[in-house]
Amino acid sequence: MPLSPLYRPALHHQTLGDDFFDAVTAAPFPKTILRFRNDRHAASVGLDQLDEAEWISHFGRFTPLPDTLQTPLALRYHGHQFGHYNPDLGDGRGFLFAQLVETGSNRLLDLGTKGSGQTPWSRQGDGRLTLKGGMREVLASEMLEALGVNTSKTFSLIETGESLMRGDEPSPTRSSVMVRLSHSHIRIGTFQRLATLDDEAGLRRLVDYVIAHYWPDAAHHPDPVIAMFNHVVTAVAKMGAQWFAAGFVHGVLNTDNITLTGESFDYGPWRFLPRYEPGFTAAYFDQTGLYAFGRQPEALLWNLARLAETLVPLTDMEALREALQSFLPQFKQALTGQTLRLLGLAPDVTPQSHAVVTQFYTALRDTKAPFAQTFFDLYAGGDRDRLAQSPSSGFYAQPVWQEVLAALRDLPVSPLAAEQAAHPYLARREPVTMLIETVEALWHEIDTRDDWSAFEQSVRDIRSMGSFYAPHVAG
Repeated sequence: MPLSPLYRPALHHQTLGDDFFDAVTAAPFPKTILRFRNDRHAASVGLDQLDEAEWISHFGRFTPLPDTLQTPLALRYHGHQFGHYNPDLGDGRGFLFAQLVETGSNRLLDLGTKGSGQTPWSRQGDGRLTLKGGMREVLASEMLEALGVNTSKTFSLIETGESLMRGDEPSPTRSSVMVRLSHSHIRIGTFQRLATLDDEAGLRRLVDYVIAHYWPDAAHHPDPVIAMFNHVVTAVAKMGAQWFAAGFVHGVLNTDNITLTGESFDYGPWRFLPRYEPGFTAAYFDQTGLYAFGRQPEALLWNLARLAETLVPLTDMEALREALQSFLPQFKQALTGQTLRLLGLAPDVTPQSHAVVTQFYTALRDTKAPFAQTFFDLYAGGDRDRLAQSPSSGFYAQPVWQEVLAALRDLPVSPLAAEQAAHPYLARREPVTMLIETVEALWHEIDTRDDWSAFEQSVRDIRSMGSFYAPHVAG
């Protein structure tokens, strides 16, 4: 393979020791048909120069990349699933394939899989991923990235030629294997496993690893464990706020789905809100609404409390409690800032701007105005001509929205808004959205006609939206 100077392999996860993972092999797939490759993120790690055969060899057949893991590792962890503790988790249909170092930030990166075959943690599952599930992962990660959410990136999607039986899909259905690029696959559940095993030495080793590779400044704090935990609380609060402003419902906020870097990942039954409904759920099996849109902050805080419990043997309990108490104020501050960014306003969090953002969401909830359309229309205070031409124009004539518009126009517009005024995205009448109806329509074309053109166009549209928002949400 042609190596780029940006290709910087690493081997750090192995240093944790054999008790943290199981060496596994990938399933031998009947076919490997490349359906999606993320060349822009491949370029960031020096892998964009791979030709199609090389790409398939590494990300469909899992030939090791040079100078990184030579054997895939299925990671061990436990976790709470819908509030119930499960000690039989672990990577059941995925593994850590490679580690790289990000040029510029020097942050550690993981290439992890989904649908790559059975492992010791498959629990009688087949270890596979449906092609529809893989397609949905691409769409979720692309949309969230475009809207400024700290998310993993879908790196590759390859159709594998098997027919899978699934109770939640018309079966048999097509299969795939996916690779994601993320900054960590260490989860709250990784800590929970060690705490359950009463492995204090392992906990200390894991804390040291997380600090060294993800939160290095914590090492200089008088209490590095507390400093690390404060970083995690802040990162998870920001992630939750970014989801909220994007109108995103993850669907499965179990402790094994929350990483120590606060990076959103693992997109199964996700949804975007059509309208602001606090009780809106993504998973059909979430019968009690535990992970409904409006309860996601509560779920994230609950998960962080489970992490805090594992750290009690290593640090001061009162300091852990204080860190947890900072979650909600940090979430509210991050939500105000992120909402202002997506509205093209200066992200200055003040009592006034916080009150206006609260007023904005209250109007969204009470009037049932379309969520994404409203953000789109009210960009930079809401251009009057664009509001008049919007499919939602009738909403803005209501007194409640007239008050919101006046309040938004009293806030300073972002200096970036003038630069973005000529962006082609603003010439649209409606925003790019990814509601369930759109996802199903894209899959219908793939499933019935093997036509990927609408899916590919959708990715291009999402990335156009991302280029519009990028200056606002960068960093």
